[in-house]
Amino acid sequence: MSDELGEFLRSRRARLTPADAGLHATGARRVPGLRREEVARLAGVSVDYYVRIERGRDVNVSPSVLDALARALRLTEAERDHLFTVARPVSTRRRSLPPQRVRPALIRLLSSLPDHPAVVLGRRLDVLASNSLARALYTDFDALPHRERNMARYLFLDDGARTLYVDWAGAARSVVGALHLYAGHHPHDPLLAELVGELSVRDADFRRWWADQEVSRRTHGRKHFHHPVVGDLVLDYEALAATGDPDQVLGVNSAEPGSPSEAALRLLASWSL
Repeated sequence: MSDELGEFLRSRRARLTPADAGLHATGARRVPGLRREEVARLAGVSVDYYVRIERGRDVNVSPSVLDALARALRLTEAERDHLFTVARPVSTRRRSLPPQRVRPALIRLLSSLPDHPAVVLGRRLDVLASNSLARALYTDFDALPHRERNMARYLFLDDGARTLYVDWAGAARSVVGALHLYAGHHPHDPLLAELVGELSVRDADFRRWWADQEVSRRTHGRKHFHHPVVGDLVLDYEALAATGDPDQVLGVNSAEPGSPSEAALRLLASWSL
């Protein structure tokens, strides 16, 4: 825990310049970002106390101090939540989590959305279920071995993903950020360690971005695709929490009514029959 907290704090202060934080810079700097004493001053704590936090020597950080650090480091809402999570982790042994199951009603809901690519993502961004249009848009997850049904593996290890996403780097970095957010809640998940280890070895981009300690929460947005069959698509997505399992998310894509993307989705749906 202390290592994760320290690494996260160091990464956040390294990205801020004194000007970003409203400080006047003095003297030459050997490394980019804020100094520890500057973060301490902004947060209203002693330098010694902040150094102990960053080095993992004080694990009982109060919520008020965490709030002050979040403000000093200009954290986003997702980053603030992650800071609180890694500062106060649930004490669990390293063990496998029970397999996730998708409720039959949720499976039926996926099938009832023939015009919308939809997937259910679980822990570690595992693809637990997908409808036919999602499989036509991305890849046939059902045809893959269970271990490979994972959105991060797909983004980084499937060559098709790199041509499908117009902004592949942006999509891939958001996946890394989502994995970091999950890691804060499940630091002892052995399957997560296996996934991160595999992707770090096999992909230099993942290895570099994982070290950046960025976190992100995928809730909604817009993505641009270039599909090999139907061409360009602009799709909005919504990530909806599946009640009953906080580690399951229903992701649904949609196109603007009457747009070329809607027509392309209809063509893709007919092609996938």
